[in-house]
Amino acid sequence: MTRPNILILMVDQLNGTLFPDGPADFLHTPHLRALAARSTRFANAYTASPLCAPARASFMSGQLPSRTRVYDNAAEFASDIPTYAHHLRRAGYHTALSGKMHFVGPDQLHGFEERLTTDIYPADFGWTPDYTKPGERIDWWYHNLGSVTGAGVAEITNQMEYDDDVAHHAVQKLYDLSRRQDDRPWCLTVSFTHPHDPYVARRRFWDLYDDCPALDPDLPDIDPDPHSRRLMEACDHAAFSITPQDVRRARQGYFASISYVDDKIGEILDVLARGRMDQDTIVLFVSDHGDMLGERGLWFKMSFFEGSARVPLMIAAPGWQPGLVAAPVSTLDVVPTLAGLAGLDIAALARWTDGRDLAPLATTGAARGPVPMEYAAEGSITPLVGLRDGRWKLTLCAADPPMLFDLSADPQERVNLAPDPAHADTLARLTAMAEERWSLERFDAQVRESQARRQIVYEALRNGAYYPWDHQPLQKASERYMRNHMDLNVLEETKRYPRGE
Repeated sequence: MTRPNILILMVDQLNGTLFPDGPADFLHTPHLRALAARSTRFANAYTASPLCAPARASFMSGQLPSRTRVYDNAAEFASDIPTYAHHLRRAGYHTALSGKMHFVGPDQLHGFEERLTTDIYPADFGWTPDYTKPGERIDWWYHNLGSVTGAGVAEITNQMEYDDDVAHHAVQKLYDLSRRQDDRPWCLTVSFTHPHDPYVARRRFWDLYDDCPALDPDLPDIDPDPHSRRLMEACDHAAFSITPQDVRRARQGYFASISYVDDKIGEILDVLARGRMDQDTIVLFVSDHGDMLGERGLWFKMSFFEGSARVPLMIAAPGWQPGLVAAPVSTLDVVPTLAGLAGLDIAALARWTDGRDLAPLATTGAARGPVPMEYAAEGSITPLVGLRDGRWKLTLCAADPPMLFDLSADPQERVNLAPDPAHADTLARLTAMAEERWSLERFDAQVRESQARRQIVYEALRNGAYYPWDHQPLQKASERYMRNHMDLNVLEETKRYPRGE
């Protein structure tokens, strides 16, 4: 069979509630809106873990953090865990990555044949949390609310510099693929850091949202649960006086950053079309996790509330009709879904993934089953686990009372039904499902052991000469453009696309 090409467009920290059926009406995202019109759209897609590195390791492997052991942003992603890049490459695909994937450890490829950029965040163990010191704040790398009070306009930032580079390299790679000098099918992953905070945007995108109706949160203040209270403390909430104007400016910067990344995605999709590869290329759009954006008084991610845990997921694929799927799904499902679309043996992959092939949902409306989530990083003192099963969402943590929400009746998760005797049967049923899947005591012990090991190793490796693990993109100047071991005529002909027009 002729295998399709695959283009994965990933963004960072994009709140899935803004994509109930493609981009919300108030978002200025013409390219994502056009992609949505030809995609199967998953309205209730959830991250496996609401933090960058755990979410991305799970997205790539189809395994929960309790299997990958990527519990936080400084936990090593082991080289022997198969990813979709491994599965596809093994089947004959050329695999490449432009952008962020937050790999920690000496393996910075994880199945990718090429990595076109370095990462934006460090690859070592320096950001390791410590469960033996509950409530500790590590100022130099923990989030704080300076992202909110500092929201505004800039024409260049660290984040923009990175994503400009990511888009450039992705475009250059697509031009190269259009020349068709390699007859293998390809999978190109393009992963942006926007709209991740800081909430700063270029003026031309910022101005789009001057009169935006969504600048105020729907639920700005609510009595926090114990985990939310810990997240506020971890973000140094008490050190900042957040005004309503601060909130509005932060949300404006965030929405503007969505428009910025939409513009970059437009460039990429344009080259895909001009390279005449759009008809035989699957396009998948996803985020690693969401952002609370001031709802409930919370910012960033690190919880299972909808703003943090729900992500956009859209897939434009042959044989899939455009439309909306309401059933809950997971980013864990990407691995088996891509494998199925590429013609790989799904059954053979089953032992390597906690995900499900989404093709039955997209084509027949079949149910996926309960969606699991895990969190064991900063702002927590012991792991949290969650299940989304139909209308219900359950959160369990050994340190806190359970939380149960009916998302059909209460989409903003205002009322915790766990203490309500009328919902005791639902709570018992979902708790039994969770206990069948997880041992919270064992999970906690595994996380603590990992943290302790990494703290020793990191301290040792930073004592004396330091050899960084950060990815250094390879570029051979002797093989670029025209050199004297090349035939100029052959070079000019092979580098031109299309030819003969």
